[in-house]
Amino acid sequence: MLEKNFKDTIINIKNEIISTQTQILSDANIRLIKLYFKLGKIINDNSKWGDKFIETLEKELRLDFPNIKGFSARNLRRMKKFYLEYKDEEILPPAVAKLPWTHNIILIEKIKDKNIRFWYANEAVNGNWSKVVLDHQIDMNLYERKALSDKKNNFKNTLVSPQSDLANDLQKDPYIFNLPLLKERYVEKELEEFMVERIRDVLLELGNGFSFIGNQYKVTVGNNDYFIDMLFYHLKLHCYIAVELKTVPFKPEFIGQLNFYLNVLDEQVKDAHDEPSIGLLLCRSKEKLTVEYSLKGVDKPIGVSSYEVEKYIPKDILEKLPTEEDINLHIDLDEKVEIDE
Repeated sequence: MLEKNFKDTIINIKNEIISTQTQILSDANIRLIKLYFKLGKIINDNSKWGDKFIETLEKELRLDFPNIKGFSARNLRRMKKFYLEYKDEEILPPAVAKLPWTHNIILIEKIKDKNIRFWYANEAVNGNWSKVVLDHQIDMNLYERKALSDKKNNFKNTLVSPQSDLANDLQKDPYIFNLPLLKERYVEKELEEFMVERIRDVLLELGNGFSFIGNQYKVTVGNNDYFIDMLFYHLKLHCYIAVELKTVPFKPEFIGQLNFYLNVLDEQVKDAHDEPSIGLLLCRSKEKLTVEYSLKGVDKPIGVSSYEVEKYIPKDILEKLPTEEDINLHIDLDEKVEIDE
């Protein structure tokens, strides 16, 4: 018992240090973003001098602050653009202020609609996205797939708030999995094996908070063994999530199978502190009305989405994607105050 208390104390100290480091870097980043906003206003107010003002300012700042990055002519022009984008806001949006400078530049350059931009900013903050992941999610049209899609689930009827809202928010349609070596014609076993092999990419697509437990997860009822395609635990929802993969269009009987798995998980696997298990059925395609009828009267929370298989993902994104551990547990502290020249 003493040894356990000793180890717990050490862990608590480490957690306090990490938490303080995160707060310090976050505060520094917010101050830096606000500084850039102010400099952008000054540069805009002196636009009558044209490029000459920016070129002179760059030289002066480099002379007086030789060890500080971020004062290149290109970055000074970005500050002006940053100011012009948000000068009509009463205050700088919190998510915008919390994001690193390079994240904000990506958002301004790639997304013109402010409401959509703010949505991505909030997702990036909540998910601790690197700039590479942010860029990737924009290219993969995450907003359209997560915020605008007509999601099919029964979460409102089977989960209490706020669990129902959180579950609905995590669902996408379609899901897009990058499995470059998968054959044109594949069976469910092959799809599952490739997803497990590239679990890092799968976790990124599923979203923040998913932790992979295993595939072909065995549950036993009576004298029979049954196998769940993929089992996850969601760190924010505090529940198990059973994912069933189908390489064919949706069929009503798929709901019964998944509902059975959820009953078994809740009875045999779930602890008292866990929330009800959730099922996610991924099919090659689905017909809206058939799914709606199939979910009526089902008392376990189930979502039905289609999926697509991408055969290519840029090498620079592949190399820089976070590890499974990064996605599940850690914040990249070094990126919080990143400056791009």
